[in-house]
Amino acid sequence: MQIVRGTMALPHGAKKEVKVAVFAEGADADDARAAGADIVGGVDLIEEIASTGKVDFDRCFSTHSFMKRLYKISKILNQHGLMPNPKQGTVTKDVTKAVKEAKQGQVKFRMDKTSIVHVGIGKVSLSEEFLRDNVGAFMNSLLLAKPAGLKKTSKYAGYVNSFHICSTMGPGFRVSIQSLSRAADHYSKVYLNA
Repeated sequence: MQIVRGTMALPHGAKKEVKVAVFAEGADADDARAAGADIVGGVDLIEEIASTGKVDFDRCFSTHSFMKRLYKISKILNQHGLMPNPKQGTVTKDVTKAVKEAKQGQVKFRMDKTSIVHVGIGKVSLSEEFLRDNVGAFMNSLLLAKPAGLKKTSKYAGYVNSFHICSTMGPGFRVSIQSLSRAADHYSKVYLNA
């Protein structure tokens, strides 16, 4: 079984305040501060987290050069699901872009042990059009995360078997693959080709 995971920015995401930390030094650290990172540090930040065992941020990014040093606090970061990972886009060369996207409300998704991907794509108060745009953004990101070994008979065959949408405590409603395809195409046309 191959793991499917990734991150995405929803076009109509929740504007929740996200506290972002960046492990970087020099010009990268300056870029991170300019982009709006809440916590920026290098070895000093690693030592602080190692001694206190406390993490005071919601998202975490690192430059490639800092990854080896982060192994000292990897256990602490992993407990909170914050260990930077190149596959999730949290190990980056472009800290400015990473911080700005995280501040806009970027959402992470990951396939669980039962091959199901759970992700929050909006609130009940969103309009039908906004929900469709968010579903389209998710489907686009899910297709980008598709493992290379899957057959290419169609975009969804053997990859997405079913899709359900529901509120937190409400019943689930099945969404057809054709509707998902239309939502993803609409999202690509409106947001990616703009």
